[in-house]
Amino acid sequence: MNRQTSTRTMQSGATPVGTHEGYMPGFGNDFETEALPGALPQGQNSPQKCNYGLYAEQLSGTAFTAPRGQNERTWCYRIRPSVKHTTRFEKIDLPYWRSAPHVVDDVISLGQYRWDPVPLPDDGEALTWLTGMRTMTTAGDVNTQVGMASHIYLINMSMEDEYFYSADSELLVVPQEGRLRFCTELGVIDLEPKEIAILPRGLVYRVELIEGPARGFVCENYGQKFDLPSRGPIGANCLANPRDFKCPVAAFEDREVPSTLVVKWCGQFHRTEIGHSPLDVVAWHGNYAAYKYDLRTYSPVGAILFDHPDPSIFTVLTAPSGQPGTANIDFVLFRERWMVAEHTFRPPWYHKNIMSELMGNIYGIYDAKPQGFVPGGVSLHNMMLPHGPDRDAFEGASNAELKAEKLDNTMSFMFETRFPQHLTAFAANEMPLQDDYIDCWSDIEKKFDGTPGEK
Repeated sequence: MNRQTSTRTMQSGATPVGTHEGYMPGFGNDFETEALPGALPQGQNSPQKCNYGLYAEQLSGTAFTAPRGQNERTWCYRIRPSVKHTTRFEKIDLPYWRSAPHVVDDVISLGQYRWDPVPLPDDGEALTWLTGMRTMTTAGDVNTQVGMASHIYLINMSMEDEYFYSADSELLVVPQEGRLRFCTELGVIDLEPKEIAILPRGLVYRVELIEGPARGFVCENYGQKFDLPSRGPIGANCLANPRDFKCPVAAFEDREVPSTLVVKWCGQFHRTEIGHSPLDVVAWHGNYAAYKYDLRTYSPVGAILFDHPDPSIFTVLTAPSGQPGTANIDFVLFRERWMVAEHTFRPPWYHKNIMSELMGNIYGIYDAKPQGFVPGGVSLHNMMLPHGPDRDAFEGASNAELKAEKLDNTMSFMFETRFPQHLTAFAANEMPLQDDYIDCWSDIEKKFDGTPGEK
């Protein structure tokens, strides 16, 4: 258990602590933290009267009777109960944010696709976390809580007295340009490129632009929440280590200002108007919380003699599907690493599998596609579609001198799911599609001549 006392409050536009002292380390820990001394009850969850006139409220991330070790909940001690943070709802339209099932009749999702980066927003159009979200693909069904959606976000403006939560999903955020601040009910997370954040289902937050404009990627997970993968024979260490995940300490707002709360529920968006900030949790304890992770702390594992393992060896987080070994979503990271395997084709091999792979480039060059897959770019290889290195990558790796080599200046990731990913109209018609991407395999040569031996 981690415990931390903080005297911090949040105010819009304030600069909260962004160093380790503003976070508690550990993945899936049972945390406790208070922004005012004595605000957190000891020895019980729901005292007859809480200190400071606070209200006790539980935020549940799993069913009450979920098995121990999977059961997640957080007790919040707040200025107002959440029922005071909503009034009557009205539906609103965010036309670029889509949920599954979403199949566009005249769009072909079957194919190998790659896009250039979506241009960063200028000052001509005000784009916040909500209005700047652009859905690329959807998979599964948000109503039955299986599958996912992938998005690009474009932001040039902070949310001002506007708040949001998703009842549908947890969000995995991968920045590529710019810096964001997530002011949540449970504390503050500052996020920059080479880091990720997880925002759990039901958590209220506001997104501020620290440095921008900002662009990045979002994986919206409808299913079971992200967890660390089982390491199996790897053992207790390497890959993403639990101590490198950071959860924010308690911080709160006590502001009486007209505010808007937007809720995503069953793929639809609803707005309610209130007279105060909903970020009023003064203390909390539990294991259901937002957190951040520095991708530079990921310790990759690979072959040290010949061949190389499946790319699943690079899994950072996985969301189980209920079918053993087959994920609802895997978040996979390809970062700097040493290549040492002998007598081995070192880049990813040609393959066709049951998983649908959406890749994004955070920075640098991806070894299987040294040309065209640029930072901020995206590719999609849907389930049971063949893909692999282009001709230059194949020829280079097939004829290279196999000495120890540092694969440097590279960080790409993959949102991989067992479901087919359907393109939205935005991805098909508005994103800068590389029409000639599929031609990267057209000049692969036939080398077969019917005689034995290496060629």
